Amino acid sequence: MAQTPSFTAIIESAAKIPGVHIDREEFLRKNLGKLCTQTQLQKAIDSGTLHSDIPISTLDSLANVVINGETVKVTAISAATGLPGGIAMAATIPADLAQFYGFVLRTSQELAYIYGWGEIFDKSSELDTATESQLILFIGVMSGVGAANKVVTKLFGETAMRAVAKKVAAQALTKTWYYPIVKKIAAMLGQKMVKATFAKGVSKAVPILGGAISGGLTFATFKPMSFRLQKHL
Repeated sequence: MAQTPSFTAIIESAAKIPGVHIDREEFLRKNLGKLCTQTQLQKAIDSGTLHSDIPISTLDSLANVVINGETVKVTAISAATGLPGGIAMAATIPADLAQFYGFVLRTSQELAYIYGWGEIFDKSSELDTATESQLILFIGVMSGVGAANKVVTKLFGETAMRAVAKKVAAQALTKTWYYPIVKKIAAMLGQKMVKATFAKGVSKAVPILGGAISGGLTFATFKPMSFRLQKHL
C-alpha cells in the first residue's frame, strides 16, 4: 500500500501547478478596478486595501464573488476526476489532493490580498520556508486549527493594518519560537489530509456516482474553508 505523502509535500506539489501563484497587483487591478476609484485602487496596491478608503462591504462582496467562483471551478474539476474512466483515471489520489490544495492556495492568496496583505510569493515565485509557513498557517485557519488562528492573529494581524513589508513577517515566522508551531499545525493538517484521501478513494470506487460524490465532498469542504479564512482575515 502506497504511503500518503506529507502535508508539506502536497503543498509543494500544489504550489507548482500553473495558475496557483496569484500576482497581487494584477489581481487587485482586475478585480477592484471596477469597484472603486483609480485613487483608491492605487492606494490599495501601494499600501493595502485597508488604507485605501474602500468600504469593507465592497471588500466583503468581492471576497464572496471570489469564493463562489473558485468553489465552482474546484467542484467541477473534482467531479470530473471522480468519474470512472474520466480525465483523471490515470491520476493518483495524492495528485487529486495537490489539485484541491492548489485551489486552496489560490483562494488564500486572493482573500489575503482583498483584506490588505502584501505579496505572498516573492518575485522568483519560489516556495521558500517563510512563504510555505505562511500558507500553512492560512490553510490551518481554513481547516479550523485553533493554533493557526492564534499565530495568524499574533504574527500577521498588524501586518495587514500597517502594510508591513513581507520580509518582516517572514523573519518572524522563521524564529525558533514560532516555527515548531507551524510544524505541529502541518502535522495536524496531515492527519486531516489522510481522512480526505480515504474519502476520495471511496468516492472513486463507487461506479456512476463517483463523480457526484467526489464533487459533493469537495463542495462541502472547500466553501466552508474559504469562508472561515475570510471571517478570520
